[in-house]
Amino acid sequence: MWGGGSARALSRALARRRAVSDDYADLSFQTGLRGTSQNYSWKIQLKSSSTLPVPLTETKSRMLTMKRLVNFSTSHSSVDSKEMKKFQLLAHKWWDEEGEYSALHSMNDIRVPFIRDALLNMSRNYHLGNPLSGVKILDVGCGGGLLSEPLARLGASVTGIDPLEDNIRTADQHKSFDPVLDKRIQYKSCSLEEIVEESMETFDVIVASEVVEHVADLEMFINSCSQVLKPEGSLFVTTINKTQLSYVLGIVVAEKIIGIVPEGTHEWEKFVPPEELERLLESNGFSVKTVNGMLYNPFSGSWSWMESTSINYAMHAVKSGAQEQSSPTGALSEMESEKHSATAGTAV
Repeated sequence: MWGGGSARALSRALARRRAVSDDYADLSFQTGLRGTSQNYSWKIQLKSSSTLPVPLTETKSRMLTMKRLVNFSTSHSSVDSKEMKKFQLLAHKWWDEEGEYSALHSMNDIRVPFIRDALLNMSRNYHLGNPLSGVKILDVGCGGGLLSEPLARLGASVTGIDPLEDNIRTADQHKSFDPVLDKRIQYKSCSLEEIVEESMETFDVIVASEVVEHVADLEMFINSCSQVLKPEGSLFVTTINKTQLSYVLGIVVAEKIIGIVPEGTHEWEKFVPPEELERLLESNGFSVKTVNGMLYNPFSGSWSWMESTSINYAMHAVKSGAQEQSSPTGALSEMESEKHSATAGTAV
């Protein structure tokens, strides 16, 4: 059963989505920028005007979801079963622009150009109107597809994964209203670890936006990202810093006072400082290129960049190339060779 889904409402939603597609074709893309901290004053209209609730789930589907929760809680995985239960209650609200995910909708205004421009700065081979054409992106923790869709509109081939079947069902339904998105995006209900074996060095880009603060094992998560990413591929992360200010604004104000985020969504203990994330990335073969602070204005409902990373931040890291990924034995041989040369030089 569809809630409030009249034929006229669907017609208006489809008309707006076609208009959004036309807007993407007119975007001008600036390359050669220094980093990605420029002022993105323009806005990308990425949002849908209608809420598309999920049909009532059958009992069998619910049982499968609960079984998945049990499996994740008992197996070695980066997925946190408690976090899954939180988001399951909101799975049908992803595309409500005025609802619990309104801040994520508006975050697209800065996180999409952050990803786009960083990739264009690394390669000037792009098509006007479809600058990310040919780029294979993995959207980890894709939810209802709020970020997968705008990236696909830029021409990318996107795979969105999420351990919650209800989230994937919502994402699948929403993209089905646009034939272009339907071809460019595929969604899977699974964890990152579940696709590692079948997707070794498959993706050019991995996006983990507002995800790492919810995982159970961050080091395993980063390692899995490294395994499925191609050499010299890009990883983009947006998350929340672990500071007193982030606790006050991100939990006390956002959840308990203003209520722009459902209470209990975040746990301050799981927030990740940029220094810790950078250390984990470097230990798994990544080089961090950019770290930008982010600020959300709850009164205007908009995001902006700032120098301080004390609250939210975005990070771009690049996996080392094949030649840089030397084996421990190779490094040891090089050290032994240098030692031998030094010894030979002092021989009488």
